[in-house]
Amino acid sequence: FFDPDKPIRDFTEQELHDLLHREPTRMKIAGINMTYEGLIPRIQKSMLAKDKEAMQPHVRAFVERAVTFTPCPECEGTRLAEHARSSKIKGISIADACRMEIRDLADWVRGLDEPSVAPLLDSLRQTLDSFVEIGLGYLSLDRPAGTLSGGEAQRVKMIRHLGSSLTDVTYVFDEPTAGLHPHDIQRMNELLLRLRDKGNTVLVVEHKPEVVEIADHVVDLGPGAGTAGGTVCYEGTVEGLRASGTVTGRHLDDRASLKDSVRKPTGALEIRGATANNLRNVDVDVPLGVLTVITGVAGSGKSSLVHGSIPEEMGVVSVDQSPIRGSRRSNPATYTGLLEPIRKAFAKANGVKPALFSANSEGACPTCNGAGVIYTDLGMMAGVSSTCEDCGGRRFDAAVLEYRLGGRDISEVLAMPVAEALEFFAQGEARTPAAHKILERLADVGLGYLTLGQPLTTLSGGERQRLKLATHMADKGGVYVLDEPTTGLHLADVEQLLGLLDRLVDSGKSVIVIEHHQAVMAHADWIVDLGPGAGHDGGRVVFEGTPAELVAARSTLTGEHLAKYVGA
Repeated sequence: FFDPDKPIRDFTEQELHDLLHREPTRMKIAGINMTYEGLIPRIQKSMLAKDKEAMQPHVRAFVERAVTFTPCPECEGTRLAEHARSSKIKGISIADACRMEIRDLADWVRGLDEPSVAPLLDSLRQTLDSFVEIGLGYLSLDRPAGTLSGGEAQRVKMIRHLGSSLTDVTYVFDEPTAGLHPHDIQRMNELLLRLRDKGNTVLVVEHKPEVVEIADHVVDLGPGAGTAGGTVCYEGTVEGLRASGTVTGRHLDDRASLKDSVRKPTGALEIRGATANNLRNVDVDVPLGVLTVITGVAGSGKSSLVHGSIPEEMGVVSVDQSPIRGSRRSNPATYTGLLEPIRKAFAKANGVKPALFSANSEGACPTCNGAGVIYTDLGMMAGVSSTCEDCGGRRFDAAVLEYRLGGRDISEVLAMPVAEALEFFAQGEARTPAAHKILERLADVGLGYLTLGQPLTTLSGGERQRLKLATHMADKGGVYVLDEPTTGLHLADVEQLLGLLDRLVDSGKSVIVIEHHQAVMAHADWIVDLGPGAGHDGGRVVFEGTPAELVAARSTLTGEHLAKYVGA
C-alpha cells in the first residue's frame, strides 16, 4: 500500500489512509498469508477495547502513559442509546435510577404504583431491601464490579440467596465479615441466623470471635498451619471451645488493651479538599512516623481517602488485596525473589550454572516443560490436568535432582514450608544470608506455613496481601499503606501482625492502616474515623485523635464498639 522507506509527510492521501485506517485485508506478506489493518483500528482493538487490568504489565505501562480514558460525551458513560435514556418513569430514566444509591432507589421504587407490573415491583423491592439490610445500601447499581472490595463482592453474591424461598439447603460462607466494621458484623450475624431459622444448614469459615460466638456447633482445625495442621482439635459448643485449651480456645477472649503512651509524630501528611467518590471536601492531617489507623463503617470512604488523596511523590508503598498477577508457575519463591539466592547457592555448591535450578529454564523436566502437570484440552468439556509421570510433579529434569545442597535437592527445598527453610538456610553448608533475610520477612508476616513452591493461584486474599507486604518490607519507601491486613488472620496471628507493624514504625517508617479490627485500633497511635454512615451519609471525618480519646468520647459507632471491646 505504501513504500516503508518514504517519509510520512510525503504520503499521498490514499497512502496515509492505508497506514492509519485501512480495513483488515488478507494478503501475502513475505510469502505468508497475513491480515494487514490500519494503525488506528489495530490500537483500538489491541489496547482500547481491553480492560486495562487484564493487559500485560508492559502494555499497561504504555497505555497508562499514552491513553486517556474519559466518559463518552454522548451517553455520559451510561453506555445506553438515546431512546433508552429518554424513556422515563416519574421523570427518572433507567440511567438516573442506576446512578442513585441503592437505599434511595429502594425508596423511589416503593413509591411506584403500577398494577400492570405489580409482581415485578415486589421482587425488585425485595432485592433492593436485601442490599440495604446487608449493609450495601450505599452502592449504586452502575458501580463497576471490579471496584468492589472483596467483602462487598461476597455480600453482593449473598443477596441472590437471601431472597430465595429454598429450605434444607447448605450454605457455605468463607469469611463473610471481610471488610466489615463491628457494627456491620452484627447485621451479618442476624442474616446468618435468619438463613438457619428458615430451615437451612449454614457453614461459616471465620476467625472473628463475634461470629464464632453465635455458632451452634464449632469445629476447630489445627493445631498449627500448613503441615502442622490438618487435624480436628475440637468440635462442640462455643463454651466447650473456651475450655478446650486449643489455640483458638485460648485466644477466643483475647482483647487488646489501649496503649499507656502513644508515639509522637515526626510530621504530618496534609490532605486538603479530598473529593474522591463520596468524600465531602475532606481536610485531614495524617501524622507521620507513627501507626495511624483509618477506620469507619464499610463504605464510609476510607480507601478513597487514602488511595485517592496521598500524593505519589511521598514514596508510598501500598499493599492491598488485589490478585498478584502470575501464572500457575509463579510461587512465593519466584514472587519474593527468594529463588535467585537459592539457585546461586545450589550452583556454587555443585559447580554448575544457576539456570539448571529453574523449572522455567534449562532444568525443566522435558516432558511437562517444568509445569509438573500435563494439561489435556478436552475441547467441549473442561480441560483436565494430571501429574507428570516422568518427574512425579517435581518439575525438574532427573539429572538436576542429582545435585544437592545441605543434603537436599532443589525440589525438596521448594517443598519446604517457610519455617523449615528458615532453619535450613541459617547454618551449615546451606547457610545463605540473602535467602534467610527474605524468609525471615515471610515468617514475620505470619506465612511460616506456606511452602516455597506453592502456586500463587492457590493463595487466599489475605495470604496474597501478606506476601506483598513481605516483599515490600525491603523497599525504601517512607510511607506504608496497608488495606485490611488482618483479613484471614487467626486471633493468635493478629498479635504477630501488631508486632510487625510496631517494628516497621520503630525503624522510621510511617504506617497507615485501613482497618476494622478492634485490636489494631486499640494498638494505634492515632485514629481517623470516617462516617458517620456509608455512601452519601459518610465521607466526613467524625473523629481524629488517640484511641483512648475515641473510647472516652464514644461519639461515633467505632468509639462505642471499641469501648465495648476493651471493656471500658
